[in-house]
Amino acid sequence: MAEIIRPVKGTRDFYPELMAQRTWLYNRIRAVSERYGYQEWEAPIMEALELYAAKSGEELVKEQAFVFPDRGGALLALRPELTPSLARLVAQRARELPRPIRWWSFGPFWRYERPQKGRTREFFQWNIDLLGSASIVADAEIASIGAELLAALGLTPQQIVISVNSRRLMEARVADLGVHAEARPKVFRLLDRLDKLPADKWTAEGTQLGLSDTQLAGLQQLLQDREQWRSSPELTTFFDTCTALGTREWFDFDPAIVRGLDYYTGVVFEARDRDGEFRAILGGGRYDNLVADVGGEPITGVGFAMGDVVVQLVLEKYGALPKLRPAPADVLVTIFSAELLPASAALARTLRAAGLRAELYPEADKLAKQLKYADRLAIPFATVLGPDELAESNVTIKQLASATQFKCTLASAPQELQRRLEVAA
Repeated sequence: MAEIIRPVKGTRDFYPELMAQRTWLYNRIRAVSERYGYQEWEAPIMEALELYAAKSGEELVKEQAFVFPDRGGALLALRPELTPSLARLVAQRARELPRPIRWWSFGPFWRYERPQKGRTREFFQWNIDLLGSASIVADAEIASIGAELLAALGLTPQQIVISVNSRRLMEARVADLGVHAEARPKVFRLLDRLDKLPADKWTAEGTQLGLSDTQLAGLQQLLQDREQWRSSPELTTFFDTCTALGTREWFDFDPAIVRGLDYYTGVVFEARDRDGEFRAILGGGRYDNLVADVGGEPITGVGFAMGDVVVQLVLEKYGALPKLRPAPADVLVTIFSAELLPASAALARTLRAAGLRAELYPEADKLAKQLKYADRLAIPFATVLGPDELAESNVTIKQLASATQFKCTLASAPQELQRRLEVAA
């Protein structure tokens, strides 16, 4: 036999059981997003490289993006993130869109990095954004939506914390240490790498950036002050609003949270599990200049993203990932014999017309084989329509999990199945 060609490194095959989990996640994302009035949207999976080069950060563009030339020589990139695309779409129709703009999306992304636990090269990501409001209430709403999704997935504030900071507060603190404005983006990226590097390497990188020993000591002291948010009207209002929205227990201030992307301008936040095993379950913040940077009129914005890979690992860790049935059918319609196939097909049609999800077995195999198939797929019910049933205009319905069965008329079969499915649910 020829060797089976393997999937591309860093990608995943979604067999039905994994697709069921992805759909389950998507449905909860949709429910939470729409509960707050957000509209679903989508963008192309590839964009001009210059869209990301503008503001996404040097590391993301040069080291992590999948970049390739089109036939005309223009450089394109498989999207590594969505916020620049969002800014482009809004910029194109800025005067037509009612403000504030509340949008969400869930789709595939690509980053060229070493596959490891929690990281793949292809992943699915939830993005949700609010544009057109400079109010800190918008920041608190967006962050609270993230908290509500975590709760909807079965997680708790005792397991997950959403750490919050403000780039404006950090700008002021870093400026007080004598760090010039042009060096601050690199200093923020250094702060963002605090828990990714050993202490000596972190200090060495700071020295390479031109920071003095006094400035490095000042940064270390800054990162240990967990109460400095109280001097920030922006952050005090943020936390007060989260209290009003009922999500305050999910949030803590953490001065080490700065987010590595260059376009953030205000409040930033990341969700992590409290054990410290998983970093950035979701993350985002305020970006007030990005739409203007891609050629549009200035529009304020705040949003976050959450990838499916890490959140699934977190759900598995805390036992919150449900056991899902990948087969959607409510009932398997068996074929008693080749001669009775038309009668079974007509029954399947009747059940579907009544709103049931009915799967018709394709051939007249032994009944035991057909029922075993239904059991393996966890299809809850199976129908048997043999000569005796047809002679009386009846059908036998088997409930597989309990190994019980009952008879009813063909006319009442849809109602009987609906009723028993509701009881089972």
